[in-house]
Amino acid sequence: MMEKKYRILTEASGSLTSLYIINAIKEIGCIACASDIDSFNAAYNIADEFITMPSTKDAKLWKKTKKLLVQSKIDIVIPTLDDSLLGWSCLKEEFKNMGINVIVSPKETIEIFTDKWETYLFFKKISIPTPKTEIYKNLGVIKPRNGRGGAGIEFHSRNYQVNNEWSCITQEKIVGQEYTVDCFFDQNGDPIYIIPRKRIDVREGKSIKSSVAYHRVIESFIKKIAKEIYFIGPINFQVFETEKGEIYFIEVNPRLGGGSSLAFHASENWIKLIVEHFVENKRIIPKVVDFDLKMTRAYLDVFFK
Repeated sequence: MMEKKYRILTEASGSLTSLYIINAIKEIGCIACASDIDSFNAAYNIADEFITMPSTKDAKLWKKTKKLLVQSKIDIVIPTLDDSLLGWSCLKEEFKNMGINVIVSPKETIEIFTDKWETYLFFKKISIPTPKTEIYKNLGVIKPRNGRGGAGIEFHSRNYQVNNEWSCITQEKIVGQEYTVDCFFDQNGDPIYIIPRKRIDVREGKSIKSSVAYHRVIESFIKKIAKEIYFIGPINFQVFETEKGEIYFIEVNPRLGGGSSLAFHASENWIKLIVEHFVENKRIIPKVVDFDLKMTRAYLDVFFK
């Protein structure tokens, strides 16, 4: 049982893959406070409460955010929006002093993994296999340095000239089985869960069909990464495995993933884990992971007036 009925805020709650977080919050008896810049979405009707947030481009974003969180008596924030991860991280201690627990990795971690070029440099520095990456030279795949999911990714022939002002990277294309690896790190930065899921069917960057699969090599690389940098809470890694069995780490998302519900069902409710470990300071006793679990996804129709 929770020590209290915590009020938990989630971001970008109107996205097509975020409703599982709201349901996980309600499942443990806490109050799901969804948020988005637009209330015309399913989360508005499914969550216990809804907060209309300012745009991340608003010059007074954090001043307004603090006011909204205080007004709504928020206890815990689980950031899920890439555009605001760094802001939450920078203000984490200030929010803590306000009685609001923000579950996010340190600023240094966020700065590296929300920039694909810095991610590449980090992987190379600690000898983690990753695709060859450049700033100006076209290697076939062009990505925004600060993009998320599959947004903004383009494929071009090698003779395509990159018009780049350091806003994009170019990367060699890796063909093979794609994995998203959902991980949960404790207060010490140690990985408690490492749960790879094969992305079997992906549409618009979102996993529609996936299956959990134990992978010893991927697990060993993630443990190596965790010794070099400090993660907190839910993190997901994007990885490819070629037909020859070569592993390539593509990027790291320092937050819950759109398909992390599969990891929840293969282990336990990670929202409960967040509350008990990071807020109530309870020791984690990991559950046995169901590495045979599969998931398919269908969109939900929500009707309202």
